[in-house]
Amino acid sequence: MSNSRTSSGTYAQDTAFLEDFTTLSAFGSTPGGGVERQAATAADGEQRAWLHQWLTDRGFEVHYDSVGNQFGLFTFTPGAPYVLSGSHLDSQPLGGRYDGAYGVLASAHAAYRAVQRRRASDDAPRYNVAVVNWFNEEGSRFKPSMMGSSVFTGKLSAGTALATTDPAGTTVESALREIGTIGDHAGPEVASYAEIHIEQGRGLEDAGTTIGLVESTWAARKYQVVVRGEQSHTGSTIMADRRDALFGASLLVVGVRELAEQSKDTPLHTSVSEMAVLPNSPVVVAREVRMHVDLRSPDEALLDAAAKKLAESLPGVEERASVSIELVQTHGWGVAQFPAAGVELAAEVAEELGLSHQRVMTIAGHDSVNMKDVAPAVMLFVPSVDGISHNEGEFTQDSEICAGTDQLAEVLHRLMNGALDNVR
Repeated sequence: MSNSRTSSGTYAQDTAFLEDFTTLSAFGSTPGGGVERQAATAADGEQRAWLHQWLTDRGFEVHYDSVGNQFGLFTFTPGAPYVLSGSHLDSQPLGGRYDGAYGVLASAHAAYRAVQRRRASDDAPRYNVAVVNWFNEEGSRFKPSMMGSSVFTGKLSAGTALATTDPAGTTVESALREIGTIGDHAGPEVASYAEIHIEQGRGLEDAGTTIGLVESTWAARKYQVVVRGEQSHTGSTIMADRRDALFGASLLVVGVRELAEQSKDTPLHTSVSEMAVLPNSPVVVAREVRMHVDLRSPDEALLDAAAKKLAESLPGVEERASVSIELVQTHGWGVAQFPAAGVELAAEVAEELGLSHQRVMTIAGHDSVNMKDVAPAVMLFVPSVDGISHNEGEFTQDSEICAGTDQLAEVLHRLMNGALDNVR
């Protein structure tokens, strides 16, 4: 980077941030330039330990709650609530190094800048400040996604989360104990929440904009689907007698894609993103397929209509493939607004810092989607090059992750002064 800056950060602050990001990106690094550090794996434990030390070295107290959420608290006034900022460090398999991790590190640096600013002015803020690394946001090893923030916000019980198993049968509780990041802290009382993340799309890059001000979410519906057939010989079983679960699943995969292709005027994103085939033998017709179906749209009525079409297509697939299909919605969320006052606050900050900005919706789910329901929340994006995400090639320019950290630091400063006290 050059020494020139268009916002409030200094060259020294940028350098420190980028050096820390390089260090963080080494945990679970992959040959393709990404990371492999799914929730509560050894690599996740190593990066959590690094963050723990980083925070304590700067005067934060680090605590873990019952489902492994990691909190770094800096207390100016005992008993006062906290402005909480963070994201997640866990990744997808062969994931990118920016997704989630950038937001946690940006929050840590922004919070520490706020601490230094307060110390220099000798002016106690209305609220304390805290950093959070939410557990299992990705939902790749343990389902559902956004698990840690769901428990924190009361949308999922801790007992249910802890008893959840990965494909190998390891429970969340056992995995967290293995890496030593499970505790009994209740978590801070939250006055407001802020999160920054890469966009994971190419809207900001296409527009030449540095900061996305998230004003609402797309709606999402997620389903667990089980297709049941009958195991038989791939060679000797005549075609008319086959009850091929994989054939049935394949028809369903095509049908899910066609739902999106049929939506001409309003975006509808559809995916089959996970599949387990039993017995998965080269000479056996599959007896069972389990898969995950994901539907998303900015229009809830369209999403509901697509979900209805999906359900109505099942009998035809069952008849054609001689299988049975079970479809259960596991979780989802609607189109929901972030507080308008928070969007305005972030816009004012971007203007003052000289950062280009625009209002956007978030298509992906983030922990802020949960947190906005319990506290005034601000969600920010920085661009993703070519919109690549959940991929080793994920990339955001250094100048933009530094600018986003400047933006977040100023937002935290104002939140600590009670900028969103009148919200709700």
